[in-house]
Amino acid sequence: MLTVKGFVFSPIEENTYVLYNESGDCCIIDPGCYYSNERNELKDYILSHRLRPKYLLNTHCHLDHVFGNKFVHDTWDLKPWIHPDEKQVLDFAPIAGMHWNLPFDHYTGDVMYITENDVFRLGEDELKVIPAPGHSPGHVCFYNQQQQFLIGGDVLFRESIGRTDLPGGDFETLIRNIRERLFVLPAEVVVHPGHGPETTIGYEKLHNPFLTGLGV
Repeated sequence: MLTVKGFVFSPIEENTYVLYNESGDCCIIDPGCYYSNERNELKDYILSHRLRPKYLLNTHCHLDHVFGNKFVHDTWDLKPWIHPDEKQVLDFAPIAGMHWNLPFDHYTGDVMYITENDVFRLGEDELKVIPAPGHSPGHVCFYNQQQQFLIGGDVLFRESIGRTDLPGGDFETLIRNIRERLFVLPAEVVVHPGHGPETTIGYEKLHNPFLTGLGV
């Protein structure tokens, strides 16, 4: 069984997740630790719980979700896993950081590429990849069917959706993927988003103002 530990990092208040099981294997998803105290918080949690990081996963590569990629790589020797369509977004991240007045130490090493049928395993626990572009060109979510939760990145928020006005974003694509890939999941699935509080698929079907009247 996986435990989901969330952290809120950086001036953009991004949600970073550490998922771990009873054996101590863990993965780090979207490390947004920007300040040194945030990096220390992430490291201290992993060390104090005697966890063994196995994967560094990025739902997408906007700057606030990759601030800590280099730190995680340098600390635990993990290469980031990204969708191939996110490589251009990753390469642009330090430029975006300058535009936002948030310069950061950017990871520039090799990456591992996620495909649609990938399943990331921590012992007997599995995270299935669900492609869901629209907010960014290669955005993916990570779904644990056994425990009915989704690490959703910036696709679906509580009563909101990801913005689509950034390079590579597309509103119609985002809505289609929410409808065809996320809203087919059971209503009780808990969504852990890239920003803000958790929600459920069922709640968003009923209450998300961006999705009512759009055939979803």
